[in-house]
Amino acid sequence: MLASSDLANLGAGALAQALRSRRLSALEACDAAIARIEAGDRDINAVVVRDFDRARDQARAADAALARGEQQPLLGVPMTVKESFDIAGLPTTWGFDFARRLPVTQDALAVSRLKAAGAVLLGKTNCALALADWQTANPIHGRTANPLDLSRTPGGSSGGAAAALAAGFVPLELGSDLVGSIRIPAHFCGLFGHRPSQGLLPRRGHDFPGHDGATEDPLSVIGPLARHADDLALALDVLAGPDANEAIAWRLALPPPRHARIADLRVLVVAEHPAAAASGEVRAALDQFADALAREGATVSRTNPLLPDPTALLKAFEGLLMAFVTQGQPGPVISAHEWLALLDEQARVRRRCAALFEQVDVVLMPPFGTAAFAHIEEPDMARRRLRIDGVDTPYEAQGAWSALASFAGLPVTVVPVARTAEGLPVGVQIIGPALHDRTTLAVARWWESRKH
Repeated sequence: MLASSDLANLGAGALAQALRSRRLSALEACDAAIARIEAGDRDINAVVVRDFDRARDQARAADAALARGEQQPLLGVPMTVKESFDIAGLPTTWGFDFARRLPVTQDALAVSRLKAAGAVLLGKTNCALALADWQTANPIHGRTANPLDLSRTPGGSSGGAAAALAAGFVPLELGSDLVGSIRIPAHFCGLFGHRPSQGLLPRRGHDFPGHDGATEDPLSVIGPLARHADDLALALDVLAGPDANEAIAWRLALPPPRHARIADLRVLVVAEHPAAAASGEVRAALDQFADALAREGATVSRTNPLLPDPTALLKAFEGLLMAFVTQGQPGPVISAHEWLALLDEQARVRRRCAALFEQVDVVLMPPFGTAAFAHIEEPDMARRRLRIDGVDTPYEAQGAWSALASFAGLPVTVVPVARTAEGLPVGVQIIGPALHDRTTLAVARWWESRKH
């Protein structure tokens, strides 16, 4: 039996290997994870929907499968998923009281794929109300704290997911990302997170409560968070691929990383945005990462004329975002022609990004302008301020750092790079060409490997 401290630090892949080699049982791994949650989650409030009895049943089934010699990639590995994913028999509320009474009878497709890969699901982690904040709090489950500093947020909207990982409760989590909801929690909690290329991971079963997801979402994705870069790639292999109807006609064949050597990588660094500030410590971490790549032989540049205009892109992104997230709500609406014009602009930006990525392989940007900030009680986001290097700045402006990848549907891997003077983690976004997820993941794996 591995020591409890060892189990808390193992990644998903390493734990799966330990289970395959019978160094411990799936039930032991499950019970150890449950014990860590029960002992450590009171002040953090990450795992807010607990399904421990069914998890133990899944672990026993995994042990039987291991005894038969089965080899699923996550067989027996305990994990949690964001509250916004459907799990049959558990409520999916997105923080809304009305949704507690809505029956959930079918697993989200991503949950089904995790179960098919052998994962043992302990329950669900907290999220921001309506998945619409960079803090994690809602009237149903309350507020989640950052395990590294309880006075600060773990980010949002996948804050419970990041907190569960940072606290050592689980080795792998499933989140979602529209305006940085995977990237920002990974950055705030010192984790790896991956926003996949648009459409790579089917979102069925991750829908606003009471909606069936019939309208195609042009901006949001689902994706993994982990403490180790290898586990992001492992989860991507489990989760990616067409939904059932599309699988009739096509199969997934992601290209390998663009380069086998970091020395061949072409890197563009974007450290400034006209709409959003970034602290000196955040920009220093970006420089640290870029300098490490340059020392390895990568070509690093700071400008490129093909980079989409950030102001125009942000305006179009916000227009498309607001049209989509306010669907069905009272208030101003846009015409069908205005909607189509926004989709046309999105297509133009994607073409421009394709041209950009003929000249560079990855773009580096901050995920957010600060490290994890103290909990903010002000309910009106328009009135919130973040103090950055002594200057009060608009809270909502920080969405600008997420806009490029979200609007153009690009893959992004966030890596933990540095610590602030207060000891808080600072990450970097590695943005790649559409469907070149393995390129950004390869850079993340290189970064992690050089630190050990």
